[in-house]
Amino acid sequence: MLPKIAIINYNMGNLASVKNSCQKLGFEAHITSDPEAIKSFDKIILPGVGAFPDAMKHLKENGMDEALKEAAKSKPFFGVCLGMQLMFDRGFEHEETQGLGLIKGEVVKFDQSILGGERKIPHMGWNKLFIQKNSVLFEGLNDEFYLYFVHSYHVEAKREDTLASTHYGYEFTAMVEKENLCGIQPHPEKSGDTGLKILKNFLEKK
Repeated sequence: MLPKIAIINYNMGNLASVKNSCQKLGFEAHITSDPEAIKSFDKIILPGVGAFPDAMKHLKENGMDEALKEAAKSKPFFGVCLGMQLMFDRGFEHEETQGLGLIKGEVVKFDQSILGGERKIPHMGWNKLFIQKNSVLFEGLNDEFYLYFVHSYHVEAKREDTLASTHYGYEFTAMVEKENLCGIQPHPEKSGDTGLKILKNFLEKK
């Protein structure tokens, strides 16, 4: 039996493209903004495009933040782009904002003093990922692969939670995994067959 997949709607996400990607892979995903409904789903996808403070504000408006914290205790949980950033303790976009606190770490802006004038913010386009530890998310992939990024802030995570890193002026965390929780900074739904394979691996993950 295929898992019941929830895509969280909090008015800040590429919902249709994530849902379409799931359907393309043969999985039915449901977009929901109902915190109570999350209890009936097997897997959670938290997408997101936009600013960290606005996202947390929207999640808190109807109690979705607490529902996600509860779901994350046991259900496979996949944060995408801003959705991954929200999984961490706090972000510093415009102002300091508490995140969901599912994984230890912070979300900070790219350090322009290190990037210099040659690299612009946001970090946009295809970039290589460097695998830091084994994961079922990488099954069927080559050792070298590229995914599509669009972001101005990045996660500072613990080394043991970092699944893959990317280099843009300096090294930063691009994917994380901790028990049933995983997150990806680039957009799998915009990253061709490689991105779809990572998403498929999550959807099939036991």
